[in-house]
Amino acid sequence: MYGYVAGLPAFLAYFGSAVALLALFSVVYSQVTPHHEFSLIRGGNVAATIAFLGALAGFGLVLASAAANSVSIADFLIWSAIGAVIQLLAFAIAASVQRGLAQRIESGEMAAGLWTGGVALVTGMLNAACMTY
Repeated sequence: MYGYVAGLPAFLAYFGSAVALLALFSVVYSQVTPHHEFSLIRGGNVAATIAFLGALAGFGLVLASAAANSVSIADFLIWSAIGAVIQLLAFAIAASVQRGLAQRIESGEMAAGLWTGGVALVTGMLNAACMTY
């Protein structure tokens, strides 16, 4: 029986770390962006919801790849941090290409939310695919 669950401690360590990192990324991302995702989402702003979900999905892909390719929890944490920085840079680049992005998201403009979420998702996919070491 023990052979079937021998990997359970490693699974729990990686999964618990990933959940904690995703929560931390959510808070940091919300603090770094000029608009306040949590309050916009609470207020029913669909554009902010799409943008934020894209950021979470993109970083989730990063976490999945880092977990699959790392050799230890420390390695996983390092690559997750690198991935988080890249995801945050992607928002900065997306905002510099689309002037007034935060205000457009705040006003509920779907194109702005889709642009931001899409950039985050594509960046996460590339970020994850490049974590093959």
